[in-house]
Amino acid sequence: MSARPLTVMLVAGEASGDDRGAGLARALRSRLGEGVRFVGIGGERMAGEGIASPFDISEVSILGLLEGLIAYPRIVRRVRDTVALAVRERPDLVVLIDSWGFTLRIAQQLRRILPRLPLIKYVGPQVWATRPGRARTLAAAVDHLLSIHAFDAPWFEAQGLPVTFVGNSALTVDFSRADPARLRTKIGAKAGDPILLVLPGSRRSEIEHVLPAFEDAVRQLKEDWPNLHVVVPAAATVADLVKARVAGWPHRVHVLEGEATKLDAMKAATVALACSGTVTTEVALAGAPMVVAYRVGAVTYAILRRLIRTPWVTLFNIAAQDFVAPEFIQAACAGPKLAQAVGELLGDAERRARQVLAQYAALDRMGRGGPDPSEAAADAVLRVLADQRLSTAT
Repeated sequence: MSARPLTVMLVAGEASGDDRGAGLARALRSRLGEGVRFVGIGGERMAGEGIASPFDISEVSILGLLEGLIAYPRIVRRVRDTVALAVRERPDLVVLIDSWGFTLRIAQQLRRILPRLPLIKYVGPQVWATRPGRARTLAAAVDHLLSIHAFDAPWFEAQGLPVTFVGNSALTVDFSRADPARLRTKIGAKAGDPILLVLPGSRRSEIEHVLPAFEDAVRQLKEDWPNLHVVVPAAATVADLVKARVAGWPHRVHVLEGEATKLDAMKAATVALACSGTVTTEVALAGAPMVVAYRVGAVTYAILRRLIRTPWVTLFNIAAQDFVAPEFIQAACAGPKLAQAVGELLGDAERRARQVLAQYAALDRMGRGGPDPSEAAADAVLRVLADQRLSTAT
């Protein structure tokens, strides 16, 4: 009789977590082959690795205090569903990926119901920027942290939580097959035409708060630059919402779906207008200068502005300790200001080149060129499992 395969449960609540979960699943399968099976919660990328999610993760991809309060009953229900899945499948180990509020509740419930089940958190809360007390909360809920930032460890280890730095998967996006010319042909752009890459986020709340300002900026930019081509890669979690909203824009917009087309667009972009998030690291890696913007609900912002300890929100700006890419947050996230900042980049090739070089330098500080994070994460997961089994045996 063959041995029971290792059962790993992966839980992701948003697009970036879905990407990390898929990478981790591939890395574990490359090591264990038929000796591992996966269950869990994720999006289309994890589904591509055979992980069938019982619900759409857009239901739990929430950002903002008011938005969270409104969605709270749904979040509680989906936490309950996820815990029930773990109880039913009896995994050997659970990896909870990012999505702080959602995955913390799952961890706390699993800790009570299945106290001997190893729990790993993949991506910790940014306690060095805000709410350092979360380090203690996480240490009480999980057994190990896989960190994507080299500077995370001291904050969590001080609370007794072991940390393994694995690196940021956004720094390893493979652009080798990306073809800017293919994108230009697809959208009908001539060789000298500028391309504006618009990235409005992967959460519904981001689309609602950020996209209206982006629309105003694009309208002004199209008036100033008639040959400007606008492309909007839509994350799978919000693709329908993005397409519905941009359909009413008074000028042509190319909404793109699919990973290959998105990478083509990143390499082809003259300038990007991006919602703050993982995607800014990917765009910087592609070599496109950008303007970063973000907006949340008024109540959420009033609270966050008292908690956040850093003047920057973009990770490579934090790494550089400088506004390498300009940021327009909350009230500053307005069409005229964004149009001016993007226009300044569109009109100055030397300025674009300087920003790209500064972005590359910041990415180097973040670990660009290091080991593949998915491979490092897989090694760490297997070590944690081996240590747990050893401690149980003794």
